[in-house]
Amino acid sequence: MAKTVCIVGTMDTKGLEFAFIKTQIESSGVSTCVVNTGIMGEPQLEPDVPADEVARKAGSSLQVLRNEGDRGNSVAVMAQGAAAIVAEKQTAGEIDGIISLGGSAGTTIGTTAMQALPVGVPKIMVSTLASGDTSPYVQSKDICMMYSVVDIAGINRLSRQILANAAGAIVGMVNAAAPAAAEADKPLIAATMFGVTTPCVTKAREILEAAGYEVLVFHATGTGGQAMEDLGKGGFLAGVLDVTTTELADELVGGVLSAGPDRLEAAGQAGLPQVIAPGALDMVNFGPRDTVPEKFRDRLFYQHNPTVTLMRTTTEEMAELGRIMARKLNQARGTTTVIIPTRGVSAIDMTEQPFDAPEARAAWRENLKAHIGSNVTVIEMDAHINDDAFATKLAETLLESLQ
Repeated sequence: MAKTVCIVGTMDTKGLEFAFIKTQIESSGVSTCVVNTGIMGEPQLEPDVPADEVARKAGSSLQVLRNEGDRGNSVAVMAQGAAAIVAEKQTAGEIDGIISLGGSAGTTIGTTAMQALPVGVPKIMVSTLASGDTSPYVQSKDICMMYSVVDIAGINRLSRQILANAAGAIVGMVNAAAPAAAEADKPLIAATMFGVTTPCVTKAREILEAAGYEVLVFHATGTGGQAMEDLGKGGFLAGVLDVTTTELADELVGGVLSAGPDRLEAAGQAGLPQVIAPGALDMVNFGPRDTVPEKFRDRLFYQHNPTVTLMRTTTEEMAELGRIMARKLNQARGTTTVIIPTRGVSAIDMTEQPFDAPEARAAWRENLKAHIGSNVTVIEMDAHINDDAFATKLAETLLESLQ
């Protein structure tokens, strides 16, 4: 059965370029479904889903958007509508992959639509912005960003090759044979890790894998936490071992690795068994030392490497993190356990290490316990987070919850 690629974009301004991609895809025996998100003029490429249908899906209309003349709002509306349409088509089995191209507006619309699709569905965005910071567009999804090199303005010697490559890539992706499922696919557990919590997660992972689970380890760098929680929402996971909750500190204080305000909520909302630890809550993350905001100049820092500067969280910040974590975990619907290592929460938060601060750890611990609900079990251990005994307790507790 032939596969179908969804082509999303502004067919009124980029119709020529999209027509080239459409021809390339169809010449390889793959069908297409063209979704028009352009509002200004008549489409240069006849769409399968017209722009007015896209606008209506987002609660507006093409005429309303034209009358308003608000380009920013129009982009947001068409992005929302396109996302809803492609999600419906993918769920119905009508599309197998998606491709788009554009500048800032086109990239926003295209990647918003792609973010509505599950991980594993092929997604390619040809963009003038792909050589810069693509995190706002990729977020936690497997979106392939291809730099257009030249502006997307006509078909020329260079753009012809780049667009042909993009078309060939999406064709190859949708036609690629899905990997055969193992004879008995193992249930998935997600774990969060930092370099400073690696010994803990490694030991716990070994125990869980020996018990018949497959462990997906996510680097707690903001997008890592987001990706883990997206999988939890999507029903991929059997349980969560959230050892490294450091992204909460970046969200509270203003570091560069925040996973957003909803971190630590998805597993609970999904009713997943989860075991939580305060891994790396002793630190807020920044880039090179000269990028740290001036307002933090009197704080305690540790240079992890030339491009990563760590700042010690204060006793007051740790206390607030205890309250925040309690509030979030109180909403959990599944079995939830917090295990506390009283001797330190990272490799540099322990005796004779630069971030050792017993009073800060105590502030977090006492505020968590003061605000936690009866639905959450709290266990204290006279151990450091990277001790084998602590890691073993984490893994064994999650295994009990999974049973």
